[in-house]
Amino acid sequence: MPCSDSSSSIAFCIDHDDRFISFDFAKITCGREITADTGFSRYCVGRELRDIVQTSFNTLVTELKAEGEEAQFILYLEWEALRCAIAQYLGIDNVEYDKNRCQITSIEHTEKEIEVAMVILPPKELPKILPCSLGDKKARSS
Repeated sequence: MPCSDSSSSIAFCIDHDDRFISFDFAKITCGREITADTGFSRYCVGRELRDIVQTSFNTLVTELKAEGEEAQFILYLEWEALRCAIAQYLGIDNVEYDKNRCQITSIEHTEKEIEVAMVILPPKELPKILPCSLGDKKARSS
């Protein structure tokens, strides 16, 4: 299912104390948009940005009860995108976050919140994976 054919977009909102309010994430892959209600956004509400960045993927899988490969894959996409976006916004310089992949496209301040919009480019190197179309064909011929 994972593909490297496009970038992702993310927009997250925080209050003026750097506490998480919400985010929207989308990835176009194999000709369709991937978005999901994994519960990750609700999990993050009210948390400080640095706490979100430090949350491990395994913790999320357990706490959000993400069952199945597809659910975990989509949760991973959201988790990785939000962590990279927050790290870029906060200026965290850590090799764990590939901040060269994140490009801030806008920051909007209102009385209630700050919204940060970003594009996240695909990683330079990906493990060898089958495109979704080939995986579907292989499954049908089995």
